[in-house]
Amino acid sequence: MKSFYKILFTIVFSIGLSSFGHASNEGIFADQKIRFVQCYPNPASVSINFEFNIATDKTFVLSVYNFIGKKVDEVKINSGKINLNLEAYYRGLYVYQLRDKQGQLIESGKFQVVK
Repeated sequence: MKSFYKILFTIVFSIGLSSFGHASNEGIFADQKIRFVQCYPNPASVSINFEFNIATDKTFVLSVYNFIGKKVDEVKINSGKINLNLEAYYRGLYVYQLRDKQGQLIESGKFQVVK
């Protein structure tokens, strides 16, 4: 019986007592941030939609870069949703960046083009 309690004691302290003491979701959702840009469908083949959850005006710019860092597109944001045509894009991974009028990075993300 002593060995059972030793094993239980070892398991409890290896997991950590903090998870037993209170109900909290801290750490469970730590990697989730509030997103200002949603892009779908991802992966995309013909076109991709970007929706912006911020007050959109003409002070924001969406830049798209290929995987080696070359800028392939730049769109001024003038509405809450844009559709980007992917006909001139090659198959691969792309990075988008949303910047304000001062050039400060607001958000970045990635999408994949499959053809």
